[in-house]
Amino acid sequence: MKKTLLATAIAGAMAASGAQAATVYNQDGTKLDIYGNIQIAYYDTNNAAGDSQDGIADNGTTFGFAAEHVISQGLTGYLKLEFDDIKADEMKTAVDNDDSGDTAYVGLRGDFGDVRVGSYDQLIDDWIQDPITNNEGFDVSDSTGAHGGGADQETDKVTYTSPSLGGFQFAVGTQYKGDFDSADGGDADEGDSNASFFGGAKYTMGAFSVAAVYDNLDNINYTTTGGDVESVGDQYGVTAQYTIDTLRLSAKWETFDADQEDSDVDFAALGARYGYGMGDVYGAYQNVDSEGSDDDRDEVIIGANYSISDAMYTWVEAAWYDKENDEDDGVGVGITYLF
Repeated sequence: MKKTLLATAIAGAMAASGAQAATVYNQDGTKLDIYGNIQIAYYDTNNAAGDSQDGIADNGTTFGFAAEHVISQGLTGYLKLEFDDIKADEMKTAVDNDDSGDTAYVGLRGDFGDVRVGSYDQLIDDWIQDPITNNEGFDVSDSTGAHGGGADQETDKVTYTSPSLGGFQFAVGTQYKGDFDSADGGDADEGDSNASFFGGAKYTMGAFSVAAVYDNLDNINYTTTGGDVESVGDQYGVTAQYTIDTLRLSAKWETFDADQEDSDVDFAALGARYGYGMGDVYGAYQNVDSEGSDDDRDEVIIGANYSISDAMYTWVEAAWYDKENDEDDGVGVGITYLF
């Protein structure tokens, strides 16, 4: 289940109707906003044994700060600090581990593009996976889940994103794990500092766009039976989108190219989202092809949301993952309040 600040389903409607973060300071070129949401959901899903389990849970409640300062003409510094692990149903903050959860970064943007340092979503998540299913509760599988390193990929990063030049844009970056990361149980190889590489390109022409991303996952490792630390593999992905009025169509090909033999996983998906005025209806289909295993399957997600007011909406989703004993299949319904 993804934790999103503003659901893609209603972000445009919220902006148009005036719902936005609260600006608490805006003077002399410096601006500070406070924003957040409370998300509560009811889920009924199947466990590995095929038994139904249900309950009410937090669905990604967030509280954040965003600030920016005009340094000079055409150059702005900014920051974002987001607490993503606030549990609204327990009224506390849950700390999972050092490499998951919160968003925290600083950056510079201007005519040259954008440079960002800190912890934030992976490029392959933003450019490749989200256009298919950036949903409220259920999402199709992706190559991040194939290697199990999603949270680890969000930390200790530097990314440069170019400005759009004739519709073309690119991004390059690295995740740097130093010696102390490894000493504290991090992922840098055998106590040495290590820098990964990821990059992507995007082209937009009118209502059509296409993006491609590569990540060498060089700081996501596994330990062999002999005790050697080895890389898990590489990620690749390509996504195309086309928008017709309020209908967005998307297609994705994604792969986890594993270093371990017979562990590659390919993903081919189609997605659609239609805005009907008070919200969206959306759905996705994906085929998962796992080399060397019998985990090939077809996944289907459908959902809809409804805007109650400028700052509140409700949603319902259902998912089928074609797994043994119908594992992870389920339904969910929830409500979100944004500020």
